Amino acid sequence: MTVASSDRSLSDLEVPERSPLAAIAALGVTQIIGYGTLYYSFSILAADMARDLDWPTEWIFGALSAALLVGGLTAPWLGNWIDRFGAGKIMTAGSILAAAALAACAYAPAAGAFVAALIVLEVASNLVQYGAAFALLVQIRPRAAQRSITYLTLIAGFASTVFWPITSALHAQMSWRSVYLVFAGLNLLVCLPLHAWLSHGLAKSRRAATEPPRHVQGSLPASARPLGFALMVIAFSLQNLLGAAVLVHMVPLLSGLGLGATAAIVGTLFGPSQVLSRFINMIFGINLPPLTLAIISAGLMTSGVVVLDCTAPSVAGAMIFAVVFGMGNGLFSIVIGALPLTLFGSADYGRLQGCVTSARLLVSAVAPFALAFAIVHVGIAWSLGAMAFLGGIALLVLTAITRLPNARNGRV
Repeated sequence: MTVASSDRSLSDLEVPERSPLAAIAALGVTQIIGYGTLYYSFSILAADMARDLDWPTEWIFGALSAALLVGGLTAPWLGNWIDRFGAGKIMTAGSILAAAALAACAYAPAAGAFVAALIVLEVASNLVQYGAAFALLVQIRPRAAQRSITYLTLIAGFASTVFWPITSALHAQMSWRSVYLVFAGLNLLVCLPLHAWLSHGLAKSRRAATEPPRHVQGSLPASARPLGFALMVIAFSLQNLLGAAVLVHMVPLLSGLGLGATAAIVGTLFGPSQVLSRFINMIFGINLPPLTLAIISAGLMTSGVVVLDCTAPSVAGAMIFAVVFGMGNGLFSIVIGALPLTLFGSADYGRLQGCVTSARLLVSAVAPFALAFAIVHVGIAWSLGAMAFLGGIALLVLTAITRLPNARNGRV
């Protein structure tokens, strides 16, 4: 992997640049819908899917794991397309593909057709969620990208808070198939026009530009980049595995710990906690190096799981878990966009994000199935202990990156 660096001086790179607020607001809406319809709704609908398809519930999560695996394999090619055609065009096409995949899942006559549609759904997710959205912000204004990513994740943090209750309310009135058709309409009627508008605006601004956009220079020297990239990918993969395993099973996991009907209420604390951590970072830590932010994120996620494991079935302990884990995951969403940018620069950012996304998804693809299987066969307590152990390893790996030259000084 080769990442080109800018010949601009560091003092030039530090000149403030305004964030594209209209683009951030539009992306905020599409990210809430994208994550809400394509990700957060799955755990609530999975049991109904299993009954309808006459499968064990863990097989449904196994199908999701297979879909995530294929999505991870396609991510590097999608990243190259983002650099070649522009993130706006890719996200526009992704909205169409996401709507079609949701409809295909809804109309799937049997399990095989459902799995095929679910695979397409995960490929579409890579085209419309954070990886593509971060690349779009980098392509619009590279030097404002870290701040823009923080603003975007602040808005998108409401996805779970909005869509867990919406999905539950819709599912109380209709089947999972009908819910997916409603979600297909949201992607087609809301996200598609917004992504098309962003694509048109980016193309227009590029044509009107009198000089090419200035790239952000990465902080790591060339000699340290291979090791830095490997360590970053390992840490991100472990954190993503932890997040995917816990978040997909959030409501059923809390219910299984004995919280009953209060599980959904406790789960609603997760979204605001994500927003809270991003808001605190935006106000007090906007100049905090992304590597430091990554270490804080891993520490919070790991601590949250430990609290849940040690205090269950306490409602207060579960609430602390939701808040602490949510804050850590909220920062992680910023880190996956900002840390590659500061360590390796903005040139070929789409391809870089594609490689990172691929590695994260390939490792974490087994997470939903593995946690579902572990809960059934070894129990929730041991399963949560294993998740906390993996989070601790991620924390150690991120700490190792601080030993690399200039790693702790990386800022955008």
